[in-house]
Amino acid sequence: MIRTMIAALLLFAIALPAQAMGRIEKIVSPSGITAWLVHEPSIPIIALEAYWDGGSRLDPKGREGLANMVSGLLDEGAGDLSSEAFQLRLQETATQLSFDAGRDSFTASMRALSQNRDAAFSLLAKALQAPRFDEGPVERIRGQIISGLRARARDQRELARRALYETAFGDQPYARPVEGTEQSVAAITREDLTGFVRRRLARNNLTLAVVGDITAAELSDRLEQVFAPLPAKAAGPDTGMQKVLGGGVLRQIDYDTPQSQIYIGFPGLMRDDPDFDAARVMTYILGGSGLTSRLGQEVREKRGLTYSIFAAQVPMKKSALYLIGFSSANKTVAEALAVTRRELLRLRDRGVSAKELKAAKTYLNGSFPLSMSSNASIARLLIAIQVNNLGIDYIRRRPQRINAVTAEDIARVAARLFDMKKMFVIAVGRPEGDLKAVLKAAP
Repeated sequence: MIRTMIAALLLFAIALPAQAMGRIEKIVSPSGITAWLVHEPSIPIIALEAYWDGGSRLDPKGREGLANMVSGLLDEGAGDLSSEAFQLRLQETATQLSFDAGRDSFTASMRALSQNRDAAFSLLAKALQAPRFDEGPVERIRGQIISGLRARARDQRELARRALYETAFGDQPYARPVEGTEQSVAAITREDLTGFVRRRLARNNLTLAVVGDITAAELSDRLEQVFAPLPAKAAGPDTGMQKVLGGGVLRQIDYDTPQSQIYIGFPGLMRDDPDFDAARVMTYILGGSGLTSRLGQEVREKRGLTYSIFAAQVPMKKSALYLIGFSSANKTVAEALAVTRRELLRLRDRGVSAKELKAAKTYLNGSFPLSMSSNASIARLLIAIQVNNLGIDYIRRRPQRINAVTAEDIARVAARLFDMKKMFVIAVGRPEGDLKAVLKAAP
């Protein structure tokens, strides 16, 4: 009954458009724990997002996948609750609690009915402060991760994605898979797991956002309960900036399938780069708008060389990529690659039209409220704003930033990004034709 209720309320929670979003408050607890809060009492749900800087880029060598493994175990027993008891308590209180690890982050997500806030925050506190890492759950999660790694080792898109990061970053930490390898995951010990929690889940690398039916005073008390007992400072060295390598590289991986998966990569722009918003608008025009984008029109609609194609910025904490991806029949890969390369050069050398620029701004500003369609999505957005130092008034200023982008800005950013000497290509499949010749063709 409770689970049915929360499911219905979560569906109802999408009725929280940007225009109706409450004021963002900066809450500081007595011990200095800071969180951004949007108090929204009309929907009796609380969404919390916690973000710790770090992630898999800080996994020790030989223990790659450590952050990911911890993320799978924090809700598998804590304090006086075994794995089974912890999961039962989550169900009884209709609390959704999950953890995740990325290349730059370790995150916690909590969703709960406001009437169950005490139980929900108590479970989160137990998970962060006293995870058990009992042998049974540890070996079960380890087995699941290794099984997943074996499955992904046979997946074409995953092979291409791994090759992409290996080619881009060589022996730098971003090249390592977030999930680790079979060997590294098998080597992780209970001491490694407890050490990760002790060293990385601290207060000084923590960012928090909460949205929903909870007041500032109530949240301050919960921040003290959950986060104040964590270590004051994260321990261990960080990595330096990581250079994007791979310029001029074509990496082909044989895979017996009728279609090849292709990734095209360039060094990208960091999130704090002054040209980031211009690149956002440019990316929409190039390959961010489905069938109406330039790549969608030229590669799919006019020539039928792919089912879908995308362009995307991938900013990270210590580096950035610019990616284009598509799949194509083996016999048409060379043509699809040639058309894509030509469109990049056309955009770089001839710019964009006033019509394209206006349409891109209209879409990007008009669609932005859809990213704030629920308490949870707003909380995630507030985390991103804080992590990227965009300012508490970013939501209000964002349309102005998009509207300020000019054709000259896009010309400048395209010239920065689309240096063909820095382009690298990953092809997983059995593409026909001379792909190297395509890449070296004159503009």
